[in-house]
Amino acid sequence: MYKKEKYRETDKMSDLICDNYPMVLVMNRFGIALGFEERNIGEVCRQNGVDTCTFLTVVNFLIEAKAAPVENVGKCFSMEALITYLHNAHDYFLKFRLPGLRSKLTEAIEDCPADVAFVITKFFDEYVDEVNKHMMYEEKTVFPYVRGLLKGKDGSKYNISIFRKRHDQIEMKIIELKNLLLKYYPGKGNNLLNSVLFDIFATEQDLSTHNLVEDYLFIPAILELEKR
Repeated sequence: MYKKEKYRETDKMSDLICDNYPMVLVMNRFGIALGFEERNIGEVCRQNGVDTCTFLTVVNFLIEAKAAPVENVGKCFSMEALITYLHNAHDYFLKFRLPGLRSKLTEAIEDCPADVAFVITKFFDEYVDEVNKHMMYEEKTVFPYVRGLLKGKDGSKYNISIFRKRHDQIEMKIIELKNLLLKYYPGKGNNLLNSVLFDIFATEQDLSTHNLVEDYLFIPAILELEKR
């Protein structure tokens, strides 16, 4: 992240992306298409059917990179829009980013000893399994619960504190994988392996920011919803 200022709907979308290139992922997860020319953030969001306030809340939260709850968070965005954002992020990780990374990793280590390749692949697959369990729990349990609350359904059999207790960090496996490649991979490095390692670091960072959105935007908003 480069520019440390809050963006408004009158700022150009192209300025936001050029100043903070990771926001292209946020834009994609809200379903905003490229080709927005010189239009501002508000115009682009409305053109793509995206709640502008929700988009800006997520963008400014991530740019500030401050792990702290947002004040009056329930008034800052549409809960349905945020769920759509989180769901699209899950699809991105599980159906695109992680499968692509595994394929690239497999190619990068194909010449190393079979037992080492097995261990590295096992570490990666265990990590993906943890990510999958975490995200599928949200898809099958948390999101339906929240949508039920929004419709006024009885939510007394569940509360978001249960999710908060389960919401343990899933970074440990990927840290182990990085250490395995950095410290113990036998033989000389190569461009492809270094590229894989770079992608692993980037994926770890992306998942970390995803968790921050859940911890400091999604969960506090649901707590307010439960109180009401």
